[in-house]
Amino acid sequence: MLELRPFSSLGGAHHGWLDAHHHFSFAEYHDPKRMNWGNLRVWNDDVIASGTGFPKHPHRDMEIITYVREGAITHEDNLGNKGRTEAGDVQVMSAGTGIAHSEYNLEANETRIFQIWIIPNESGLAPSWGAKPFPKGQREGFVTLASGKAGDDQSLRIRADARLVAANLKAGESAEYRLDSGRRAYLVPATGVIEVNGLRAQARDGVAVADEQVLRVTAIEDSEIVLVDLA
Repeated sequence: MLELRPFSSLGGAHHGWLDAHHHFSFAEYHDPKRMNWGNLRVWNDDVIASGTGFPKHPHRDMEIITYVREGAITHEDNLGNKGRTEAGDVQVMSAGTGIAHSEYNLEANETRIFQIWIIPNESGLAPSWGAKPFPKGQREGFVTLASGKAGDDQSLRIRADARLVAANLKAGESAEYRLDSGRRAYLVPATGVIEVNGLRAQARDGVAVADEQVLRVTAIEDSEIVLVDLA
């Protein structure tokens, strides 16, 4: 089963400095049919103006992944972590018992990110943060970026039964991703136009996946695809 969630149907708000679109209920946007997808709770499509960002604020008991699509985001938290994560790269924050952080676009141009929240396997653990480069030009097929699954040792670690992968495909190229029995997925093309098992999706559309074992993604245009494999 594939369900297309067009970008035009997403909730969201424009705050001047932040143009936010929500694939699932978040902040003032509430849709009882779009509360989560398995243990995926939030997928926000954020465009952050230059010189602005999210001032320091707290989280707890959530796995928060930031995938940078364009520009860069600069992180700082109350654990003493600081870092700049640029386009194609990923940062993860395990909020655990509590963490306060800020995220700013200190670049000359706007920054575009996907902010993805996944419900952790266990609550009450110590908070942590990490980041890692994943150059877009070095991806062959789907590359694992963050994972809580055994064997994904080259990726950033999260404390959730989930895996974040991404692929960059030229027009006409295809890549396959296999789901274990009973797993779900949520897929968003950051750029381009794709077909997923025959279903066409435009840039920033969401595709909710259930009861599929193999996802075959074909790029109609040059495309950047982000996918979360979920419980």
